[in-house]
Amino acid sequence: MIVAAQDRYQRMMYNRCGHSGLKLPAISLGLWHNFGGVDVFETSAKMIHRAFDAGITHFDLANNYGPPPGSAEENFGRILRRDLMAYRDEMIISTKAGYYMWEGPYGEWGSRKYLLSSLDRSLQRMGLDYVDIFYSHRPDPETPLEETMGALDTVVRQGKALYAGISNYPADKALEASQILRSLGTPCLIHQPRYSMLDRWVEKDLLNVLESEGIGCIAFSPLAQGLLTDRYLQGVPDGSRAAKPHGFLKKDQITTEMLSVIKALDQIASSRSQSLAQMAIAWLLKDHRVTSVLVGASSVGQLNNNLKALDHLDFTGDELEAIEKILG
Repeated sequence: MIVAAQDRYQRMMYNRCGHSGLKLPAISLGLWHNFGGVDVFETSAKMIHRAFDAGITHFDLANNYGPPPGSAEENFGRILRRDLMAYRDEMIISTKAGYYMWEGPYGEWGSRKYLLSSLDRSLQRMGLDYVDIFYSHRPDPETPLEETMGALDTVVRQGKALYAGISNYPADKALEASQILRSLGTPCLIHQPRYSMLDRWVEKDLLNVLESEGIGCIAFSPLAQGLLTDRYLQGVPDGSRAAKPHGFLKKDQITTEMLSVIKALDQIASSRSQSLAQMAIAWLLKDHRVTSVLVGASSVGQLNNNLKALDHLDFTGDELEAIEKILG
């Protein structure tokens, strides 16, 4: 077991999640990449230790995170049992089900069969009796929303999850899901959408729905898979996410036009004495509807860089106007 930093709760800002009694750290750690079986285990462990020492209490997983699928949960469970189990009650651990996980008609999407089976497997992989948040990872166009939300209600009533959440739901489906869950007596705690300076779809309707429904928002891919960092200012370096064969960021996404946007944003960040990544995180947190920003990391140094975003969260009107002009 490790001994956590005594001042960890003085290092982090915590925001209330919607209308719930739960507070989340302004920055949470996502285990989507760099915590799977293809990664160096001790590097993953060091990042989790550093996160907790910095006041990050929320660790976000999903059944298919890896690669291979399931390995991020397995590794997190090993680290928790070996190093941090004494602090379990100080942690918010979340997982999800919705994307492809195993063969056959019950291995993905939003059926009751899949969601309940998946959570049982996730708990087994992590060695836990319960998770704090269980998400429907994406809406299922072929399964009634009542069935999917009913499954979330069931796992909360079973004590296998403390809260229910949704991810990747458009505004209309999020509103419908929230209303169903409220009618069942298990309010929707949180929505996890993709949101960054380069991907602002949530601003049209979703954020207003979440605010009116009392649902928290935790943004994933806040750095647009690494585009909003200094890694790609000069192109695609070896070893970067875009250079890897697996993952969602591809070389062809890094166009000349995209590089010009990134470089212009980097100039504003420099004038604020921030890295581009720090400014991108701070820009999301300026909106009171955003409870937490979910960052990934490939090293302790990268995590430390992201955490420094909290040192400068304010923007001047001129800065916001300049950013809007760049983003167009």
